[in-house]
Amino acid sequence: MPAQPYPYPLPNTGLALIIIDMQRDFIEPGGFGHALGNDVSLLRSIIPRVKALQEAFRRYGLPIFQTVEGHLPDLSDCPPSKRDRGNGSLKIGDRGPMGRILVLGEPGNAIIPELAPLPNEVIIPKPGKGAFYATDLDAHLKAQGITHLIITGVTTEVCVQTTMREANDRGYECLLVEDATESYFPAFKQATLGMVRAQDGIIGWTGFTEPLLSALALQYKAPVMT
Repeated sequence: MPAQPYPYPLPNTGLALIIIDMQRDFIEPGGFGHALGNDVSLLRSIIPRVKALQEAFRRYGLPIFQTVEGHLPDLSDCPPSKRDRGNGSLKIGDRGPMGRILVLGEPGNAIIPELAPLPNEVIIPKPGKGAFYATDLDAHLKAQGITHLIITGVTTEVCVQTTMREANDRGYECLLVEDATESYFPAFKQATLGMVRAQDGIIGWTGFTEPLLSALALQYKAPVMT
C-alpha cells in the first residue's frame, strides 16, 4: 500500500491491528488527560478513522488488539516516580470524575464506547508506555503468527511511538496510520512521524486510513461472514 518512506508490504497472512489506549481517561473530559490541562478534543478527532479500521479488520477476520494503560488498585505496579511526576490536579490513583485515575477496572480506564471490543478481541492492560513491557502482547502475537502490525491510537509521541519502537526491536513490520493517531501537541505528532520514517524507515512506515482500507479490500477479497 502507499506509505512513507516507500510502499508498505501488506502481507497475505500475519497482519494485526493494534489500537493504543483509546480509553476514557485520555479521550473524555474529566479524565487524566483533561486533568493535566490538555484539550482532549484533539484526540477525539481520530475516532471515526480508528473505527473504520476496526470494522475492516473485523470484516476480514483479522486480529485486533487494544491496550489500556492502567495499574493495579494497590498501585504496586506503578513506580513512585511515575505517580509523583508532574503538577496536575490529579495523580495516578486519585479519585476523579470517572473513578480512580489510571486504575484498572475503574470507569475512566474503560475503552471509549465507540471502539468497544468484541468478546473475542484481546485487551492488553499495560503498566507502562509501551504495549510490550510487562504484558503478554508478544506471546499473543507469536501464538497467532503475527508478523505485521497496523498501529493506531494515542498519544503519538508517547505510548504509540514507544510501542512501535518495542515492536521494531522484536522484528515486527509496523505501519503507523497518520490520521488514526493523535497527540495533545500537534508538533510532537509531526516530529514523531518524521522520526519513524527517517533513514528509509528505521522504525517503520507511516500511511493513511483510506489507502489502507483500499489495500485491505484488495488483499483480503473474501470477507469472513459472521
